[in-house]
Amino acid sequence: MRAPPPLLSRRASPLLFSCSSLAPPVACRLPPSAAAAVARSVSVSTAVEAPTAAAEPAFGDAAAAAPRRRLILLRHGESAAGGRLTRDHDRPLSKAGIAAAISVSNKLQQMGWIPELVLCSDATRTKETLKILQEHVKGLSEAIVHFIPSFYSIAAMDGQTAEHLQKAICEYSSDEILTVMCMGHNKGWEEAASMFSGDSVVLKTCNAALLEAEGKSWVEAFSLAGLGGWKLHGIVKP
Repeated sequence: MRAPPPLLSRRASPLLFSCSSLAPPVACRLPPSAAAAVARSVSVSTAVEAPTAAAEPAFGDAAAAAPRRRLILLRHGESAAGGRLTRDHDRPLSKAGIAAAISVSNKLQQMGWIPELVLCSDATRTKETLKILQEHVKGLSEAIVHFIPSFYSIAAMDGQTAEHLQKAICEYSSDEILTVMCMGHNKGWEEAASMFSGDSVVLKTCNAALLEAEGKSWVEAFSLAGLGGWKLHGIVKP
């Protein structure tokens, strides 16, 4: 932060000092030429202080250099059981899962957490959850979407989801994008939310962890925050 300019001392005119030496309550009367000199000294000292006020916008510019970046970790809605031949990957949302997705959509809309980039597991239940959000969250249909198959498998592996999400976000995002949503599965999603924030986060179906960090880029945000440095703004629940 640039240090503010030093305060400039106001130098008094010798005429002013000569006036103060007079015993009160005698009024100090100055000849016209001396009065003009005093007026000039006052107007000059006022003009000298102006640069201090003009320099203040520089502090705002410095603060704006590191924007706040938002990360939404959303677990899919509740899935239906499916038939005996239905793979886990292909299970659709249940009726309760659909209702929960609509509810979370409305809450994200009200809070203003609208992602510009969505990275989503390619499992059926996550894709259906995303479709509901796109139908109910204004502006979400304009977000960039990438379906990432590895999001389905990485969530089942201990301690690997946080690093995997970080790499995916830095790969697919850009510095201009300030809000990213990653959609996937437990146990990986709540594990990643806990590691990023340093809190013990529980994500039930269709819960979303809202995380924040600052950085000029996503790479810088992850670097500065590290593990445990992301602010947990809250958990959105149906």
